[in-house]
Amino acid sequence: MLPVLFCDEHLVAIHKPSGLLVHRTSLDAHEQRFAVQLLRRQLRRRVYPVHRLDKGASGALLFGLTPQVAAALGETVRLHALRRTYLAVVRGHMPEVGEIDHPLVRRFDPAERAHEALEGVAQEAVTRFRRLATVELPHRVDRYPTSRYSLLELSPQTGRRHQLRRHLSHASHHIVGDSTYGKGRHNQLFRELFGCHRLLLACVELRFDHPATGAPLTIRAPLAEDFAAVVGALGWAAAAGC
Repeated sequence: MLPVLFCDEHLVAIHKPSGLLVHRTSLDAHEQRFAVQLLRRQLRRRVYPVHRLDKGASGALLFGLTPQVAAALGETVRLHALRRTYLAVVRGHMPEVGEIDHPLVRRFDPAERAHEALEGVAQEAVTRFRRLATVELPHRVDRYPTSRYSLLELSPQTGRRHQLRRHLSHASHHIVGDSTYGKGRHNQLFRELFGCHRLLLACVELRFDHPATGAPLTIRAPLAEDFAAVVGALGWAAAAGC
């Protein structure tokens, strides 16, 4: 059963676990389990995904319960009025607060052929961040005798594919556990120290106006157990709100 964070007659939000795709994609054709199908069976009705959440990430994921509500929420996404907050563990000590403003080239997805014209075009992409905690571990990974990490609160201002992972990689503060844009030696250290085999990225809050009532709505998701275990081992439980 997928944990339900919020549900009414118009929309539903679930806590997606790490390792679960939102929907079928040719980029991961061997996968047979998807949040859309699982939630349809669980609720015994059709559901319509509103936004994406990377397979490796966990946290709040929003669906409309009718095509009309999904379209209204989709417009909220297009207008950047769906505010998403993430937590991430990244390599190095980040500044206390800042913004990454770095255009991203759209990557080709065979499942979205309608957008082929945008392939290879750099699109505006902005991510704001706030550093919540830091740690220095007595383990050599790069050329230094110790390894530093930060716990970040991330607020994407745009919604490009893999934006947070690509932005942190661009800033040389790769998200731990990212096998595509990250650093394998840091990922290996977290596997050895904490048994961590996942991307340390989670959507912990969604804020938007309800499409039917117009009332402000905030949906929060606790950290998944495996993510919270790493945060606790690093001494960051209070900083992460665990």
